[in-house]
Amino acid sequence: MLSRGVSVIIPTYNRREFLLRAVKSVQLQKLPDWELIIVDDGSTDGTRHDWVHPEDSRIRFLKTEHRGVSAARNLGVVNARFQWISFLDSDDSWLPGKLTSQLEALENNPAYMAVHSEEIWIRNGYRVNPRKIHRKYGGWVYRYSLPRCIISPSSILLHRKLLQKCGGFDEDLLVCEDYELWLRIFSRYPIWFLEKPLVFKTGGHEDQLSRSMWGMDRFRVQALLKISESGNLTLQQKVWTASEIARKSKILAGGFAKRDKMEGASFYRNLAEIWGQRCLDLTLQLQF
Repeated sequence: MLSRGVSVIIPTYNRREFLLRAVKSVQLQKLPDWELIIVDDGSTDGTRHDWVHPEDSRIRFLKTEHRGVSAARNLGVVNARFQWISFLDSDDSWLPGKLTSQLEALENNPAYMAVHSEEIWIRNGYRVNPRKIHRKYGGWVYRYSLPRCIISPSSILLHRKLLQKCGGFDEDLLVCEDYELWLRIFSRYPIWFLEKPLVFKTGGHEDQLSRSMWGMDRFRVQALLKISESGNLTLQQKVWTASEIARKSKILAGGFAKRDKMEGASFYRNLAEIWGQRCLDLTLQLQF
């Protein structure tokens, strides 16, 4: 019988206007055994425990200096009591049956230690439809995870063992930290996918890091280079990874050139050539 206790981790930084909605969506879960760990990453907007829900003993509140979302999530995992871990970004929220639906899916598919779901996207207060490039997958998703992050932290439920074996979020990455972690985990393990939406994913607000940074592929390339040297990839995975590094680097070289940043353009142009050749060499190994 699958243990049904879940530790929910919400990292937050100056998201007071969203946080109560996220917390309420956890409290409305149809699951008797859960805890919520809110990690306040050095907020300065008045976010505090007694303002959230002091009467609910299932909620714990940890306050730290500002170190970023990866450090906040990792701290939550260290303090989690249960073996099943679920993350929720403070600007997102869940539908009431999120956790029970995911636990039931894992009970019915015991070979899996992780599950994610479809989402309802809200941008600037309006529902929008994701593009085809954001399609989600289940099973061995490593190849599909290379172009962009297809798994939202707010949609995933996973066993603590995966984090123990593969490591937590990379605290040195400013963004794309979820993309990097999923590459590490799902190069080695499959994930179940529930096609029904269980998450309200909110975007469009000014404090999103992805809105403030140009060239997000810079950080994805950094993650790809890291996993390519990890020693944990199969030969086929190495081919896919090399191809994606070359593709993204070529795009970045063009982007830097358009902005007259020739040093960056040269760096990524060279990277594209190196990894394009490596992809060819690895493909030959794969054929023979």
